[in-house]
Amino acid sequence: MFQKILIANRGEIAVRICRTLREMGIRSVAIYSDVDRGSLHVRRADEAAHVGPAPSSESYLNFERVLDAARRHAVDAIHPGYGFLSENARFAQACEDAGFVFIGPAAKSIELMGSKTEARRVANEGGAPIVPGAEAGGFPVMLKAVAGGGGKGMRRVDREEDLAAAHDAASSEALRAFGDGRIYTEKLIENARHIEIQILGDRHGNMVHLGERECSVQRRHQKVIEESPSPLMGRIPGLRERMGEAAIRAARAAGYFNAGTVEFLADNAGNFYFLEMNTRLQVEHPVTELVTGLDLVRLQIEIAAGAKLPFTQDEVQLRGAAIECRVYAEDPANNFFPSPGKIDRLAEPSGPGVRLDSGVYEGFHVPLDYDPMLAKLIVWHDTREHAIERMLRALGEYYIAGIESNLQLFRTILNERRFRAGDLHTGYLDTLLRESPMAEAPPKELAPIAEQAIRLAQRSQRDPKTAAAPSRWLTEGRADQLR
Repeated sequence: MFQKILIANRGEIAVRICRTLREMGIRSVAIYSDVDRGSLHVRRADEAAHVGPAPSSESYLNFERVLDAARRHAVDAIHPGYGFLSENARFAQACEDAGFVFIGPAAKSIELMGSKTEARRVANEGGAPIVPGAEAGGFPVMLKAVAGGGGKGMRRVDREEDLAAAHDAASSEALRAFGDGRIYTEKLIENARHIEIQILGDRHGNMVHLGERECSVQRRHQKVIEESPSPLMGRIPGLRERMGEAAIRAARAAGYFNAGTVEFLADNAGNFYFLEMNTRLQVEHPVTELVTGLDLVRLQIEIAAGAKLPFTQDEVQLRGAAIECRVYAEDPANNFFPSPGKIDRLAEPSGPGVRLDSGVYEGFHVPLDYDPMLAKLIVWHDTREHAIERMLRALGEYYIAGIESNLQLFRTILNERRFRAGDLHTGYLDTLLRESPMAEAPPKELAPIAEQAIRLAQRSQRDPKTAAAPSRWLTEGRADQLR
């Protein structure tokens, strides 16, 4: 087993990897840029290495500086987390060439599945159904970047006369984001769900799937809330098994090992189509961990060290329901504009079935240089309904002052009837925001009172009996103002 691992990332995912390494008795090495010197992941690691100034291109994305840090700290392996260099085939190969184990798939698999057009070909050859391409004819269609994901370089086109302009705009955006302006066209599947399958394979030919994650709650193709299991699975018997088998076929066709995710679009009739493969650990992996009881980071590390999968497909059991909310430093009332700055006050939720994967602390200054994610709030309960109630309780305990956040957005979604019913599709949240624009936030000095008032109102809406019950929110709010 490895003695020391460098984490080529920052923020909450670096903290999360540090925790598993500590449990395994493996020393951790964090890397940091100028603005991340005081970050939580640096504090949590056993060792830390400076890799350059704030711009990612000069620090977290700089091959040589990351590899130099690995050499100086004499590590055995490098864990890329997600984002940054995690899906860069050249970096994976550079790690191996430098004598470090890359904790992830082989470079050739990353390269193969990193191209959306090649991934479609491989998945199709492996027997996974794919979304019809431009050859299907007709509109609407979706333009997508060959080399990227995360909503960059994507455009919906409803009319032929708009196609050229949309193609130019998508290509330009893709070129800026990924250094590759190539675009391909797919037939748009209307009102589709975004459902992904977590797969795990070792270097000995064993591969399993760990069920699905429902990722349909998105804003402009960016995931906001994820959950497992998908509400669709209870409505269509056998769908999980069919999607899981298709995901494994696609991964095997790419010669894949380690953790990966195969993403599909699905309709409410049970038809599904291969979308893409993410050759890394996903942001939303905690919901799978909570319903399976497995530590995916530990399994990644063990597989990279040469171990066989310690269980078979028949031994994978899914229990209960888990939901994740991505907490961002952004202002929903101002078109989700980023909100960097100092966190003046922070109260974090806890209690039964609550997990918070956070990369910040009270007094931390959120930089403008990187993705504005602060944390991921994840809950587990025995049923989806109970998990929703638990998430609302946890959100009521969560308070961030000094910067704006999207916490109120989650309360709006979780109390909305279509979300409660599990009637979701990738356009759900954009539709909801058009119907119910986010209101202006209350003045900061009234925020504690407003938080308590919101919780009381939500409880009253769900249970009329609580409307007349005595409450302490006003007393507590006034007391808070006198502190």
